[in-house]
Amino acid sequence: MKTIEFKQLDETLYYKQMQNGLDVYILPKKGFSKTFVTFTTKYGSIDRTFVPIGESEQITVPDGIAHFLEHKMFEKEDGDVFQQFSESGASANAFTSFTRTAYLFSATDNIYKSTETLLNFVQEPYFTPETVEKEKGIIGQEITMYDDQADWRLYFGAIENMYHTHPVKIDIAGTIESIDKITADHLYTCYNTFYHPSNMLLFVVGNIDPTEMMAFIEQNQGKKEFSEPTKIQRHFDEEPTDVAVKERELKMDVQKPKVYVGLKAKQTDLSGEEMLKHELSVQIALESLYGRASNFYTEVYESGLIDESFAYDFSLEKGYGFALIGSDSRNPDQLAEKIKEVINNAATILTEDSIERVKRKKIGFYLRALNSMEFIANQFTRYKFNDMNLFDAVPVIEKLTLQDVVKALETIQGESQQTVFKVMPSSEQAE
Repeated sequence: MKTIEFKQLDETLYYKQMQNGLDVYILPKKGFSKTFVTFTTKYGSIDRTFVPIGESEQITVPDGIAHFLEHKMFEKEDGDVFQQFSESGASANAFTSFTRTAYLFSATDNIYKSTETLLNFVQEPYFTPETVEKEKGIIGQEITMYDDQADWRLYFGAIENMYHTHPVKIDIAGTIESIDKITADHLYTCYNTFYHPSNMLLFVVGNIDPTEMMAFIEQNQGKKEFSEPTKIQRHFDEEPTDVAVKERELKMDVQKPKVYVGLKAKQTDLSGEEMLKHELSVQIALESLYGRASNFYTEVYESGLIDESFAYDFSLEKGYGFALIGSDSRNPDQLAEKIKEVINNAATILTEDSIERVKRKKIGFYLRALNSMEFIANQFTRYKFNDMNLFDAVPVIEKLTLQDVVKALETIQGESQQTVFKVMPSSEQAE
């Protein structure tokens, strides 16, 4: 078992790779009553075209299958797994993103029993044609619910505008039509390809003994048989750097228009500390340009162009990346133009002082967040799957310069990389 020390943060991380390839990380937190355990596979909604394990030809599976598989994992021949967690006093959950699927629980006692439940249910798939058909109706209702949520449609509408071919433009849950094509065989094919221990990571954070917990996990894994680890072959079509659609709108039953300006990243081949530095630089640039202390925010808020819904964010993964900036607005076109005006003139707006101020704020955020086990449990794996380390964020921020921030921002600044998506009121009753 290896130990990784982060002296600045007074944290020690314990790591071991199991014989089957599973990476296990344990972060002891003395004085905390709750423990979080996450079991995550590097498999998300964008992994739709790949070569199945043991085969030579690539296939494309129906959209939404990673999310569908997540749902189905909780249903077993002898009942529902949630019940087992509940009986141990644990609260369990799961989620699917573009790039990963995570299964997790939090608890204050019976940690070993719940960890065993987590490991066993994720590593024992059970799908039948009957249970798959039943699930289609449940997920279909979920898709319909999200289709009626204006903020969700705004988010995905902006992403759809940006991407020509990359599957990040496809809703994580798929469509009612796509999930109708899913079979039990599809689920087993995806499970066998992406749920091998060598493509997964187990992360434990809480008031636990790392040596005992590691031995417990190793014993659990040692009882099971797995095939030899095989490199997964995923396929993505070439994606242009310019956006697919410059502007589009959708009419929905909303009181006030909503708008997002999307900025498509052109540098999406980064990993490790280089990726961490780039991601943090863009986030700091956006905070400096659009945050509550910025001239932009003061102007658009006082003029009534934005309200409390105003938000901005930058997402970066292997193969895609984008920033989204927007708000509910009585004049979405004017707001979009002002957002673009700021990004186009960023080099003249950003200063040493503004960057240093935002860096201090960002460091404060991370130091507080690293006392939150929920934050650590949810974020650690995402960083690790990109060869980054969550605990390196603070020292990387400290070293960032104005030049670093300006250089990183240039990768999302081009006018051909900008798009606007609006959700407009469908009736005359708008504000």
